[in-house]
Amino acid sequence: MLDMMPGRMNSRQLAQMMKRFGINVKNIDNVEKVIIQTDTKEYVFDSAEVTVMEAQGQKTFQIIGEPTVKNRGGEPQDTQKEDIKLIMEQTGKSEAEARKALKETNGDLAEAILKLSQP
Repeated sequence: MLDMMPGRMNSRQLAQMMKRFGINVKNIDNVEKVIIQTDTKEYVFDSAEVTVMEAQGQKTFQIIGEPTVKNRGGEPQDTQKEDIKLIMEQTGKSEAEARKALKETNGDLAEAILKLSQP
């Protein structure tokens, strides 16, 4: 009886039990990035672990990882201009370089400054 409790089951036993119920579980290998977009937010998972579970003709995707959450539609122009100005002041770089670094770091101000400060 104790061997059938979920906490006592090894992964092989669990896979066999799920297969008997018609549930297939597969990992997707070499996932580089997963992006989920809503009308107001964007969730970006870098190096996520993704599992697909298929049961009764339906596929369910499970994403394991820590997302970076951004507001969609970009930053308000005033905020972006302030960020670019601050990057220029902190690094001594041009507006074009500051804008490019901010874009490459997905709007992460601190990361953009660090990126431009490195030799």
